[in-house]
Amino acid sequence: MAIEITYKTKQKEYILSYLEQNREKHLTVDNMIDFLKQNDTPVGKSTVYRYLDVLVNKGIVRKYIVEEGKSSCYQYINDGHACKEHFHLKCNDCGKLFHVECERLEGINNHILEHHKFEIDNSKTVYYGTCEKCHKSNIK
Repeated sequence: MAIEITYKTKQKEYILSYLEQNREKHLTVDNMIDFLKQNDTPVGKSTVYRYLDVLVNKGIVRKYIVEEGKSSCYQYINDGHACKEHFHLKCNDCGKLFHVECERLEGINNHILEHHKFEIDNSKTVYYGTCEKCHKSNIK
């Protein structure tokens, strides 16, 4: 029988707390490292990645691979927050990732499932474009 040994460190507590406090955001490893530095708890990037892998495997955090070759984003979901239930929009200009709940988009999922026998995982589906704020600043 394998015994799982996990060590609680101040860095791990800060990372988890930061994720919980920002549960509505998609955070990068660089966001977390900056937060840790600001709290006088610097930690190496590989340590953060290893801990995030543990949290993802435990179902506490969801990992988003928004764009191949770019940094992944992470989101705290342990409280039952399910990203499979909504869509994601990413602004090509500012990089912000938005959660969108929309009945019309859900209709696309239903259509694809019924007519093409394919189930879409919304947690990995991202539509790219330009957000309202960036669109307005591009017009000026």
